[in-house]
Formats: sequence, structure tokens, C-alpha cells
Amino acid sequence: MILTIDQLKEKYSEYSNASMKINHELKGGKLYKVTRGIYEDNPTTDSMYLAGVIYGPSYLSFDFALYFYDLIPEAVFTYTSATTQKRRSKVFSNHFGTFTYQDVPEAAFPYGVNLIEENGYSYMIATPEKALCDKLYTLKPVTSLKELKYVLFTDLRIEEEDFYKLNMEDLIFLCPLYKSKTLNFLLKFIKGEML
Repeated sequence: MILTIDQLKEKYSEYSNASMKINHELKGGKLYKVTRGIYEDNPTTDSMYLAGVIYGPSYLSFDFALYFYDLIPEAVFTYTSATTQKRRSKVFSNHFGTFTYQDVPEAAFPYGVNLIEENGYSYMIATPEKALCDKLYTLKPVTSLKELKYVLFTDLRIEEEDFYKLNMEDLIFLCPLYKSKTLNFLLKFIKGEML
């Protein structure tokens, strides 16, 4: 269960020094620091439940979400999340793993994100379409449709069959929100395929 420092101080209020008790629990492996002022009492909690608590507002996206949806073949061991208006990437490491946070445009940020509740936790994760747009936004801009296809099907190793299972209407809606050359080419590619 996620616990804030205030919740822990209340829990240990009968102790003369609640902070010392919290430190004792940390050293004894009964509490695990997630980030400043936030703790978890279960060492086996799924790390994706904690990504949005560490730094926010944010949602899981990029490589983590693409792998989560089986769109890319390589296993991802970093919990990659999208943020907005932070102006720089952030990396946090703790008992639960490594968590990275990277900006996407504010106009695109609120769309294509699902709130999932399970096992008493809730987390936000991009849809497959949003994760792909977020990922393409962070890559070096492409200059042609040929280059875009190379990035999609060779660099990222997305199977064409899986790509065509994506919701094209969602992609058509999302692409312009990024004001990105690469996403403009993705939009042209999709529209060309649908005609």
C-alpha cells in the first residue's frame, strides 16, 4: 500500500519520535521509499503502479507501453512515462526499478490515456496509438514516408500486421496535436493507406 509521510506519522503517532520509527521500518525492510515523502509497504508491488506517484502528472508510455501491448519485441526494464511542461527528462531509481519521465506537447498530453484500477492501485497508461505517437515524437525527425516506414518496421520492429490493427481514427486525431514533422508523415502514411 502506498503511504505518505503524513500517513506514516499519524500511524506512528504513539511513538515519541515517529521519524525514528519510520527510519527503523525502512532499515528493517518493512517500508520502501518510492520517492521523497512517499513509501510502499509491499516490496513486490508492481512497479507500474508506482510510476504516476513518483512524478506527475504523468502516464506510462513510450517503450514501456509499446512493449506492454506487444507492439515491440524487446523487453523493457525501465518504466517510461510521459509528462508535460517539465522542460527536461527525469530519471528516478529505487527498490522498485528505474523510472524515466519525458515531455510530450501539452495539447497531446490528455488524450489517449486509460486509467486502470487493479489490486487496490490505480495507474494511467497510454493507449497503443498514443504510446506510438509519444515515441515517434521523441525520435529524430524523419524527412520522408520511406524513412518513417523504416523507423516503424525496422528500427522499432513493429510488425506491419500489428500496426494495421491500431485504431487509425485515433491516430488521425492524435498526430496533429504534436506539431511534429514525424507525426505529420505518420498522418500522411495512414491517410494514404486508407484511400
